[in-house]
Amino acid sequence: MKHISIGAFRQVLDAEKHNHSVDFVNVCTSAEYKERHIPGVRNVPLLDIEKHAAEFRDKETIYVHCRSGNRSKQAIEKLEDLGIKAELVNVEGGILAWGEAGFPTHSLTKRIPLSQQVLIVAGALVLFGVVASLGVHPYFIGLSGFVGAGLLFAGITGWCGMAHVLARMPWNR
Repeated sequence: MKHISIGAFRQVLDAEKHNHSVDFVNVCTSAEYKERHIPGVRNVPLLDIEKHAAEFRDKETIYVHCRSGNRSKQAIEKLEDLGIKAELVNVEGGILAWGEAGFPTHSLTKRIPLSQQVLIVAGALVLFGVVASLGVHPYFIGLSGFVGAGLLFAGITGWCGMAHVLARMPWNR
């Protein structure tokens, strides 16, 4: 798997944005893409990669990014498994690194970002679990442990169940 830095990716994006044999793909969820994305990069959510396989068959090079780099690696593995012959390039650090570098992003929404919604809900559940374990029943501490385990899993795998649930809420559509 080939990798490219954010700085080099920006140069390629600027130089190749009109080259139809090169594709720039964001594999975040649709809600994440609407929240913040790199101009000139289209959205093909990781879970929908197989549905779009035909679109990738005539490409020479495909640059893939996500929020941080985990899902883009998974997407590249799926594209390889689908027999895509293009050069597949993982954009290191994803949109987080893009933003840290100060490069411009676009947003299609005015709502609270999904990542911030996850932090609000996770924090509220942990706080509720601790307070309820002190005032109602000690077993409520399990709620805090469950949320903590979920956050740990999300950090390791790049997949957050709470984000997927929140993305389906009416205010995020």
